[in-house]
Amino acid sequence: MELYFATGNPHKLAEANSILSKFGVLLRHAPSPKIEIQSESLEEIARYAAEVAYRSLGSPLVVEDSGLFVESLNGFPGPYSSYVYKTIGCGGILRLLEGNANREARFECVVVYASGETLRSFVGIARGSIAEAPRGSGGFGFDPIFISDGCGGKTFSELGPSEKSAVSHRGRAFRALGEWLRSSGRAYA
Repeated sequence: MELYFATGNPHKLAEANSILSKFGVLLRHAPSPKIEIQSESLEEIARYAAEVAYRSLGSPLVVEDSGLFVESLNGFPGPYSSYVYKTIGCGGILRLLEGNANREARFECVVVYASGETLRSFVGIARGSIAEAPRGSGGFGFDPIFISDGCGGKTFSELGPSEKSAVSHRGRAFRALGEWLRSSGRAYA
């Protein structure tokens, strides 16, 4: 099964394809841009983007939106993670947390599948904490500062791609999509 993926991030496309290949699904880059609204809800952002992209392409597709939610910063940057990463990066988040003992955080991901008759959301959450300094050379975005629970204190950037996908928010959301596609008879692995 082939689906379009409305994203401008080649890292997300590669990560999602690695996960969905086990379900017989291949994602192709959508020829139209992902339209994002401003909202406090990742799901609302992703659902709107999926509806607009589907109307534009007229073909089944997926949209993904994710964010880093830092507990002591009241969930910041949350749905604004992409903008915050571009403007202050990992270093800015670390400066905001200087002297703060509470470094709990979570990554959330919402994947939305859209077709003519279906608009369905799949959520993945990875709980963990923010490192004291960036570590590792893999991944992208805030991966160098996010330590996922159950990974022996390693950041997402210190994990290999398959290790990261096994515990990441994106891995969980895309596996849920793949399982649903297979169980509904849309994909065959």
